[in-house]
Amino acid sequence: MNRRKYIFPNVIELNLAASRSFGVNIYLIDGGTEYLLIDVGLNDTLGELIDLIREMDFPLSKCKMVIASHADADHVQALSAARERLKTKSAAHARAATALESGDVIETYACISAQNFSIPMPPCKIDLKLKDGDTIKVGNQKLEVWHTPGHTPGQLSFKMGNLLFSGDNIYQDSCVGVIDAHHGSNLPDYIKSLHRILHDDSEFLLPSHGPMFRRNPAIIQKAIDRLTQYQYLADFGTCAVSWPLQEEWEKAINEGRMPDLT
Repeated sequence: MNRRKYIFPNVIELNLAASRSFGVNIYLIDGGTEYLLIDVGLNDTLGELIDLIREMDFPLSKCKMVIASHADADHVQALSAARERLKTKSAAHARAATALESGDVIETYACISAQNFSIPMPPCKIDLKLKDGDTIKVGNQKLEVWHTPGHTPGQLSFKMGNLLFSGDNIYQDSCVGVIDAHHGSNLPDYIKSLHRILHDDSEFLLPSHGPMFRRNPAIIQKAIDRLTQYQYLADFGTCAVSWPLQEEWEKAINEGRMPDLT
């Protein structure tokens, strides 16, 4: 039997437990009499993941649910298979459920044709549609559901005591999850979500990629400042709120002004 490696009380991060990377962080919340999983990763690693859970002496029948933090394929390609093999319920935000139940390969990033990347995205029935303010009880533990859109429309975070499972919202290096119009990214929403995390009283952030870290306002503010600028840069296409340079150019055209080339 594998020793359970709790990174915090009642929390096991399965990459750390396995001493190998599954590509995304996968959290097991141990409620004593039952447990749940936040994200399940890829189909190729699901068998190893389930073996690890067994080896840590968690009965498969005690898995209360598998939660999609959001609908990115690297986090949830195996959601349908996990739901079936664990004979449990799946949960996600309603906006993520739309892409998950249809197996949308574009919004889930399962297919990026310009980079010659494509993996299957099996459709998965979502049994429980989560919304902001919901409480998930798992044994003797409670998770408060946060809807934190921006990276994707259906991104969720979860508050448990002094911990915030923060998804792809923010990483220790102030980077954030991918910003892309095909992905449903929304910069104003992203900034609002980061402000919510900034002003929260959680002590530790547990992201979906990279190491867990002590919540540091400077890390979050750096991302907010950068994304605030992104709103007005052509670099981000239709994710931008506006492009002041183009607006000024069109104003000059309408007024018959020639460009200043000095």
